[in-house]
Amino acid sequence: MFAFNDRPTRGATRFAARAFALSFAAFAVTSVSYTAFPTPAAAQAYRFTSVSVEGAQRVSPDTILSYAGIARGQGVSAAELNDAYQKVLASGLFETVEFIPRGNTLVIKVVEFPVVSAIAIEGNKKVSDEALMSALQTKVRGVYSPAVVEADAAALTGAYEVKGQLVATVTPKIIRRPENRVDVVFEVTEGKGVEIERLSFVGNRSYSDNRLRRVLETKQAGLLRFIVGRDTYAEERVEFDKRVLTDFYTSRGYVDFQVLNVAAEFSRERNAYFMTFNVREGQKYEFGKISVASEIAEADGAEFLKVNKIREGQTYSPLAVDNTIERMETLATAKGIDFLRVEPRVTRNDRAQTLDIEFVLVRGPRVFVERIDIEGNATTLDRVVRQKFKTVEGDPFNPREIRDAAERIRALGYFSNADVNTRQGSAEDQMIVDVNVTEKPTGSFSFGGNYSVSEGANLIASFSEANFLGRGQRLSFNLTTDINDGSLSFNFVEPAFLGRDVAFGLSAGIGSSQPSYAEYVTRRAYVSPRLTFPVSENGALTVNYRAEVAEIVEDEDYTDAGYTYPVQIQNDIDAGRLTTHSLGYSYSYDTRRSGLNPNAGMLFKFGQDFAGLIGGDTDYIKTSAELTGEMKVWHEEVTLRATLEGGVIDADGDSRITDRYFNSPSIIRGFEPGGIGPRSSNNDLPLGGNYYAVARLEANFPLGLPEEYGLSGGLFFDYGSVWGLDDATDIIAGSDDLNWRSVVGASIFWTTPMGPLRFNFTKALDKEDYDKEQSFDLTISSSF
Repeated sequence: MFAFNDRPTRGATRFAARAFALSFAAFAVTSVSYTAFPTPAAAQAYRFTSVSVEGAQRVSPDTILSYAGIARGQGVSAAELNDAYQKVLASGLFETVEFIPRGNTLVIKVVEFPVVSAIAIEGNKKVSDEALMSALQTKVRGVYSPAVVEADAAALTGAYEVKGQLVATVTPKIIRRPENRVDVVFEVTEGKGVEIERLSFVGNRSYSDNRLRRVLETKQAGLLRFIVGRDTYAEERVEFDKRVLTDFYTSRGYVDFQVLNVAAEFSRERNAYFMTFNVREGQKYEFGKISVASEIAEADGAEFLKVNKIREGQTYSPLAVDNTIERMETLATAKGIDFLRVEPRVTRNDRAQTLDIEFVLVRGPRVFVERIDIEGNATTLDRVVRQKFKTVEGDPFNPREIRDAAERIRALGYFSNADVNTRQGSAEDQMIVDVNVTEKPTGSFSFGGNYSVSEGANLIASFSEANFLGRGQRLSFNLTTDINDGSLSFNFVEPAFLGRDVAFGLSAGIGSSQPSYAEYVTRRAYVSPRLTFPVSENGALTVNYRAEVAEIVEDEDYTDAGYTYPVQIQNDIDAGRLTTHSLGYSYSYDTRRSGLNPNAGMLFKFGQDFAGLIGGDTDYIKTSAELTGEMKVWHEEVTLRATLEGGVIDADGDSRITDRYFNSPSIIRGFEPGGIGPRSSNNDLPLGGNYYAVARLEANFPLGLPEEYGLSGGLFFDYGSVWGLDDATDIIAGSDDLNWRSVVGASIFWTTPMGPLRFNFTKALDKEDYDKEQSFDLTISSSF
C-alpha cells in the first residue's frame, strides 16, 4: 500500500510517472496476448419459450416457423439459429429477414417481396412483345423475385441470340407502387444484329461455293439485309445446314461426305461473322450390281427383283435404296408374307467407284403394333396423324415403315416438331408407337399485288388455312381486283376423302374480267368438284365436273366511241348468258421432285373436258397436253428445260370466244397477250384460235454475282403458233392459218423477300405483219 502526500516532491512525481508507464505497458502486452490467443469458451445456446413473427402479411406465421424449423421451448445453438435464418431467407418469399432474441422470446421480423402488378418490355423493335413475354417466368399477380427476374433477363437475351442479335442487352428494373406492389420493366438495348458477312467452304471440289450456298438455310448479308432474316448467325440453323448439306451430297453419290467442322469467327470490330464450312467430299459412287437373295422359302428372289427400278451405272442415292425396299415389302404384304424384312448389303468397289447392293429377304422378329399414342395435338385430330401410318394396331411391326410415317407427319407442315418413338408394350412381342407433336400456326392472311407490262397492276387479298379445324383440310379465299374488273375464288381440299388415299377438291368463283386485248367484259360464275387419286408412284389421275354460267357484255366506252364488234364477238354477246356443264379428266406424271435423279426430271400432263354430255348450252371437246423435261448440268450451276405444249378445242358449231386460246407469256413470249393468231380486219381485235402449239427451250444460270443478291439470268427460245377459227368472216387474210413464230430472249430473275421479279427482253425472229410484239416484259408478285 502506497501513501502519497498532498504535495509530492518533484522526484516523487517522476517516480510515479515512470511506475504508471511501466504498469500501462504491462497491461497492453497482456491485453494483446489475450486477444491473439483466446482461451476456450462454451458455445452460446438459446432456449425460447415463445416465437413471435412480425411483418408477415400474405405468408402465415406457421409457414414461416415451418421454414425455420424451431419449435417453442426448443433449445438451439447459435449455429442452428443461423441455419434457421438461412432457411427462411432461402424460401424466396422475403426481401429481408431478421432473427432477434429478446430474452426467452425469438422475434422473426420479415419484409415480404412485393406483388408484381404489371410487366413491360421497352426498347424492343426486332422481336415482338408476344415472343418475348412467352419466355418470362415472372407473372402478373405473382411474387416478385430478383433471382427469377435476372433469369428472365437472361432468357430474353437468349431470344435475341437465336435471331443473331448477339449484342442485345436486357436490364430489369422495378418501379415501386403503393401497397407493396411493383411494376417490372425489362429495358432492351438491341443494337445492330451480327450479320454473316462471308459464307465460304473449304474442301469442296465438285460444287462451287455459290451452288452450296443455295442449299443452306443460312445466307450471307447482301443488299436486302434490312429485310432478310436468315443472314444473322444462329447456332441451331447451322446444325440444320450441316444436315441438309450432308443430304445434298449423299443424294448425289458422295457416300463418304462429312462436314468436318463449321468455323464462325467474329470480325475485328465484332459486328460481323465469317463462317466457313470445312467439308470432305470423298468420291462419287454409282450403283453396281443389283441382286436379291432370299432366306425365306415362300419368297422368290427373282420375283422380288422385278420390282427393283435401280439400274447399274446410276448415281448412288439412299432414296433409291429406300424406295426399292418399300416396293419389296409392299409386294411381300400383297403375297401374304408377314414379317419379311429387306436388308440391303453393300459391297464397295473403290477402284471402280461402284456399290453393289444385295437385297436380302429375311424373316424379322414376330412383333406387332399394340397401339399408336398421339400427344401434343391440341387442334389437329388424331386421325389426321394416323392417316400417315400405313400400319395400324395389330399389324406386324416394321421399323422402316415407322420411320417413313414420321417423315410423312413432318411433311404435313402442321407441326414445328414431330417425334416418333417406339417402346416395349404389354408383352415382348408388342410395341407401342409414341407420337409427340408441337403444333404451329397453319393459317395466313396476305395483302399484296402483282404487276405486268401487259395487264397492269392488280390488288390481291388472300386467306388460307392448311389445317382447317384440325382436320387436315386446306381452305383458301382469293380476291383479285383492279379498276376494271375483279374476282373472288374459293378452294377446298380434303386430302383423305372417306379415309382413303383420294383427295376431294371443290373450287368456286365469281367475277368479271377484261384482258388487255379485249374490248368486252366477261362475267362468269362457276363451281367445280373433283377427285384426285394416285395411279402409280409418280402418276395421279383427276376427274372433275364443272358447272359454269358466263356471259359477254359490251364495253360501253368502246361502243360509245362508235366502234362495232366483229361478228365472232357480236354473236357471243347476242347469245347472252350461257350455261356449260362439263366432265373431264387429267393425268399427270411428275418425277421432278420424287424421281431418283436429283438433277433431272420430267412432267407429262394430258387432259380432256367434255361439255354438253349432261346438258348445258355449249358442246365441245377440249384437249390439252404438256411434256416438260429439265436437267441440271455443269455442276448443277445451269438448269436446262424443254417443253412441248398444245391444245385443241373441237366445238359443235362455232367455238365461243371464252373457250378459245389466246396467246400469253405462258405460251409464246415476245408478243402481247392476244398478239398472234386470228384477228378482225375491221378493228384489229384478236379473236382467239381453236389450236395452239409451242416448243420452249430455256437455260437458267448464275450471273457470277454474290448469291445473296438473288440475281440470276436466263436465255430462251420459243417456237409456236395460235391458229384456227370456225367462222372466218372479216378476218385479216391468213391470220387463222398455221404460221409459225420464233422468238429469242434473255431474262433476269431477281428473288426478293417481297416477291419474285422477272425481266424479259425478247426479239421476234419469225412473225407476221399483223402480230403485236412486246420486246420487254416485267412481272411482279408481292405480299405484305
